[in-house]
Order: sequence, then C-alpha cells, then structure tokens
Amino acid sequence: MRTITRAFLGLALLAAAAAAHGQVQARAAWVRGTVDGQTTAGAYMELTSDRGASLLGAESPAAGSAEIHEMKMEGNVMRMRAVPKLDLPPGKTVELKPGGHHMMLVDLKRPLKKGDLVPIRLRIELRDKTIKTIQVVAEVRGLSGRD
Repeated sequence: MRTITRAFLGLALLAAAAAAHGQVQARAAWVRGTVDGQTTAGAYMELTSDRGASLLGAESPAAGSAEIHEMKMEGNVMRMRAVPKLDLPPGKTVELKPGGHHMMLVDLKRPLKKGDLVPIRLRIELRDKTIKTIQVVAEVRGLSGRD
C-alpha cells in the first residue's frame, strides 16, 4: 500500500508540474541508491519541452547541491564535467542517463535507500527567458540502478 501511495504522489506531482508549466515535462525520474558514507548520487530522468527550453540547474533537500554533468570520451578516457545548462530542443526527449548527461546530487544529507523518494526542483529557462521551477519526485533504485 505504501508503494502505491508513493507512486500516486509522484504521478500527481508530475501531472501538476506538467499542467502548470505545459512546456516542459519530466518523466521516469530515479536516483541510484547509495552506501553509508557515500556523499554523491546520480539522478536520471527524461525531459521533453514542446517549445524548446534549457535546464539551468536543480536543487534537492536531500543534498547540499545538484549539478548537471556530461560524460564523454576524450581520447581513450571517459571524462565527466559539470555543464552550465542543458538545451531541451522542441519536441525532442532529452534523457539524463548513466554514461551521458545526468544530474549529480552532491553532499548528500543521508544515505539513499531503495524505495526512498527524493524531491528535486528543476530550474528551467523557457524560450522567452522566463525561469520556471518544476517539481520532480524520483524514486531511489538499488545500487545497480536496474531495480
């Protein structure tokens, strides 16, 4: 019953965010679980903008800060670096996923266990330069991220 309530709450928040802002939707949000002493975690989701927008940043009460990162090969080395913004082209889904663009929750306030819910506020710049905040609730998966 608790899982159903959590799922309903998450869907309700996503629906409210989509209705309120209409231009950007976040779906399938999840966070990788952590072990005791771990201070960072990856957060992932799908973002779609009907008119084009940019993800400027994020914040979560679960962490001291949240950063948008990209991973890419440079020579034979995979590098990760923070990016100031992530463009959301009109009508295309941008996937924040392991091994690509993703969000890092930094300075976690406590370990994140499978089944926990992590609220994340996304800061979005619309084409008209208006800044909007979208509330997302991401469920924590196991350490592998597959369950």
